[in-house]
Amino acid sequence: MIDIYHNMLWPKYKGAVFSEAFSHARQLGRSVRFSHVVPTDGGRTAMSNVDASYHKYPHRVLFDLPYEAIPRWKLCLRLVQEVWCSPADIVVMPGYHLIEYWAMLLACMMRRKRRAVFCDATAMDQPSNPIKHRLKVFFFRHCDGVFVYGQRGYAYAVSLGAEPSRVFDRCQAAALPHGYRPEHAEKRRLELAPSPSSPRFLFVGRISEKKGVKDLLRAFALVLREHPLATLVLAGPCDDRQSLDRLAGELGVTAATEFPGPMAIDKLAAEYCRATCLVLPSHSEAWGLVVNEALSYGCPAVVSDHCGCIPELVLEGETGLTFPVHDIQALAGTLGRAVRIFSDVEATARRCLEVIGEFTPAVAGRTIVDGCITILEEARC
Repeated sequence: MIDIYHNMLWPKYKGAVFSEAFSHARQLGRSVRFSHVVPTDGGRTAMSNVDASYHKYPHRVLFDLPYEAIPRWKLCLRLVQEVWCSPADIVVMPGYHLIEYWAMLLACMMRRKRRAVFCDATAMDQPSNPIKHRLKVFFFRHCDGVFVYGQRGYAYAVSLGAEPSRVFDRCQAAALPHGYRPEHAEKRRLELAPSPSSPRFLFVGRISEKKGVKDLLRAFALVLREHPLATLVLAGPCDDRQSLDRLAGELGVTAATEFPGPMAIDKLAAEYCRATCLVLPSHSEAWGLVVNEALSYGCPAVVSDHCGCIPELVLEGETGLTFPVHDIQALAGTLGRAVRIFSDVEATARRCLEVIGEFTPAVAGRTIVDGCITILEEARC
């Protein structure tokens, strides 16, 4: 039996991936159990409620409270109990950055259970800390497998002591509307894409400092000099709307900037189709799932060089462009280049859809199950 734990039920993409993992395991005659620690947390509830329609697999939720409402000792105790009593041959832990996940690791070691961990980070994701580095090395070296996203995730796990042959690229995949079809997305993109004379730049996600939104506003002010009819759309919950409104006013971009707030998945699909490009200027971004979403609608992406998905998804000049993080002048110049380079909407859309076609929930789900089976088979040798 494979025992897979995840921190919360909320993410749609996890539901899509775990649904495919369950289906694949069943086809192989393997038993798999999915457990989410909580339904959601306070930050996610500001964006949307849990959408159960994406979770088409049997699962448990261990606590019916937001994550931050549960005392650490309760989390540790429950997760240790779960691991200790689990009939599974392998336990897949949600991460390594919280004390409760360390408790799970120790319980696995004491029970001599095979264990793996989900790693959602890269070397560029967070500033290095010597003490944390040593702790991560201990954790990874005591795991039988590590599931990562892409080349940067793989390199990071290996740098922390993980055995290269036991690092599995589980593939990151977006949850799209249930009726999504690539051919329909391409057609809609061709119908709605803006003209180069009226470019439309789209940011999707939590509107916060670490996402580089203030950098984007400052860069957009420079872009408006060359493209006075341009529009910037900042879609998502905002941590400090007053501060951003004030900055937009100081920069003179208020009239050209839209704050639609969190958007339902179908409405967001339309925004991707209407955008010249997605812009993700994050200071720290382990992957960048919104890039998957954008490419699924034929929309290229402009991202900072700290985004983990670059080697796989952002093919320079084909599906997107990159710029040095924090460099406002470079971001402005890159946005201007995007208007010119991606003016052939049809060719760009087809290339985006071609690249993203390999990053599906089915591929991601199979990778998790197959990785667990590989770990178990190697243990028997």
